[in-house]
Amino acid sequence: MRKTLCMTIMLLSALTLAAHAEDAAAAKRVKETDKDRIEHWTGKTVMFFSPHPDDDMFMCGGTMKLLAKNGNTVMIVIYTNGDKGSLDLEMTRERMAAIRRAEEEAACQELGIPKENLIWLGYEDGNLEYTDPLRLRGEVCRLIKKYRPDSIFSVDPGADFERWHKTDHRMAARVTKDAFIASEFHLYYPQHLLDESLKPYRVPLAFYYYSTSPDYTVDITSFIEDKVKAATKNVSQFPPSLNKYTPEMSEGTFQFLRKIGLSQARSGDKYVEKFRREDNP
Repeated sequence: MRKTLCMTIMLLSALTLAAHAEDAAAAKRVKETDKDRIEHWTGKTVMFFSPHPDDDMFMCGGTMKLLAKNGNTVMIVIYTNGDKGSLDLEMTRERMAAIRRAEEEAACQELGIPKENLIWLGYEDGNLEYTDPLRLRGEVCRLIKKYRPDSIFSVDPGADFERWHKTDHRMAARVTKDAFIASEFHLYYPQHLLDESLKPYRVPLAFYYYSTSPDYTVDITSFIEDKVKAATKNVSQFPPSLNKYTPEMSEGTFQFLRKIGLSQARSGDKYVEKFRREDNP
């Protein structure tokens, strides 16, 4: 009798947990199909934080195009200047940084985002983790207070553990997330209020890319070709330009990258970009 009772209790507990899981899944499905989905946003300000002048395009290019086309203000903050990514022995850091800047601007033009919406923090490629984190967080905090975005996109800092081991990505993810808290309280960086009248601001919504546990997708089917064109503006990152710089991408390389881009974004009969969503972080 006691054994049967215990088994019954265990069964009821399992059914209860299953019901709660189903309720949560149902709630999530409702959230992902309501009128507030990203595909329906208009008139919002959205900030994208990118470790390098390429991560934004490769991971969020379709979403950025969609938002810009629908009348949202898209701001892009780039932590580093991309001055190291070349195998060309005749390349200099200064020239590489200028090339990467021009490529990012050309990519943004494909997405309908003016170059004036690009904010370059200007740190050296590969050295972001060796900068003063207090100052860096303050720079990001200031930008959040200034633009007061409805949503932020950033590298996933990890929900339960550190996920990134590439130095610039790791630092950009952590600093951006840490700035969410600092932007809420005026005593973190009081000079923002005293010198510039920038009031505290709470980031209401974040989407993380490069995530190992994405739970939100954006339908970019109508913009997949725009994303591919934007991403392939990063000519200096791919052969033959990676080894010996040339401003032109070969047709073979373009088609190869297009094939990879389409393959990675395909989800059934649609093309999507995947993120981890975090409400009121």
